[in-house]
Amino acid sequence: MSGDPSRPTDCSEVLGHLYEYLDKEMPDVDSAKFQEHIEECRPCLAEYGLEESVKKLVKRCCGHDEVPADLRAKVLDRIELIRGTGPGQTAAGGGAVPPAATAD
Repeated sequence: MSGDPSRPTDCSEVLGHLYEYLDKEMPDVDSAKFQEHIEECRPCLAEYGLEESVKKLVKRCCGHDEVPADLRAKVLDRIELIRGTGPGQTAAGGGAVPPAATAD
């Protein structure tokens, strides 16, 4: 899908951030821009519909599983390290440089 020059938002941009849009993890301004594009672009609308269906299916089939506490703690610790706000630190206080990604 090459972007239509008459559209301010390129198809590759929309498809590259589709899950952010689906998960409502983007600013309202960008979300509105993406919604407008999806409503006007058949290929992007089709891709959106497919991904939305897959997401709903996964939630229905796998959404009841409890996340193990140790896995949740590891993920949250890794996020804090990447953000530079390790446990007990603040963002302004800096923090350690995150270690290279490892397969724990």
